[in-house]
Amino acid sequence: MKKVLLLALFVLAVTGLMMAQNWSSPVDVLGAHNNYGRGCAGCHQPHSGAFGSGYKGAADSGNYALWGQDASPLYGQTIAFGDGGQYVEVLPATLTANSADVGGILLCLSCHDGSVTNTNMMTNQLYEQKLGLLTNPAYGPNPIPTLLGKDGTSGGTGSSIPGNYNNDHPVGTQATIRPSKANGLTFDGTYFQVAPGSNYAKFVANYGFPSIQAGKWGQQYGILNGNAYALCTTCHDQHVMTVYASYVAQGQGGIAGDGGGKFYYKLFFINGPYNPNIISNDGKSAPSSTQFCRQCHFGEANEANNTFNIPTIFQ
Repeated sequence: MKKVLLLALFVLAVTGLMMAQNWSSPVDVLGAHNNYGRGCAGCHQPHSGAFGSGYKGAADSGNYALWGQDASPLYGQTIAFGDGGQYVEVLPATLTANSADVGGILLCLSCHDGSVTNTNMMTNQLYEQKLGLLTNPAYGPNPIPTLLGKDGTSGGTGSSIPGNYNNDHPVGTQATIRPSKANGLTFDGTYFQVAPGSNYAKFVANYGFPSIQAGKWGQQYGILNGNAYALCTTCHDQHVMTVYASYVAQGQGGIAGDGGGKFYYKLFFINGPYNPNIISNDGKSAPSSTQFCRQCHFGEANEANNTFNIPTIFQ
């Protein structure tokens, strides 16, 4: 009994120590989205839309306030994500469509698609890798691509544009975020709810659920027929590349019960604590990069498998 109590106190002490460390970025937090010096105006052109950024796309590309990229080649296109292209997304026909897919998928692809919007200034190599911020040797020396559909692979099927989207994580109306009702996570048609004392609540106390909790400005996912579905902006925060600032909204949020207002290491514009440089091989802790995915893929979480003594390594 004493050994169990001592172990519990040790875990709490280590977790508290990690929680107390506030991360500070070594580079400008906007990172890659400084757009080679264009800064915020690269995406949020204050005048004349995409035309103000030097693009000459379709006329309607200039009719969406403060968007400086030309998304016109993507309007209405079909993108087939996931294994065999089984998650099919039909992109909105205009930037003014009343759909979460506009800001959450279409605008992202207006830069990150490499098949039909390859006139942007991206070099198709991960910014963090070029700057030496990605230090984990497991990633290897090869350039990591950032343009979807133009990653050096072939064999993609089901999309109306060239390139391979079958090897990309599904987003869109068919990429449903399934609640783990038996484990304590439900969806009320607006927000995800966590049952107190449930296995998912124990996971939230260990890591959090930053991607699917109530966002600062509302939902971070799309909703169709009462179901939530993943957007690019469910997993990614396009404005801050290297630091995650925890917060509480709608009575939800925070990281591992920190109450909000703490800062955590992240890379890749991930929407939550995410440190890919942690090398954890002892089996006694879980890196934040693993925990992040378990928010939605909860069946693979420790807490879903009756294991509650594995703390999260945040920094």
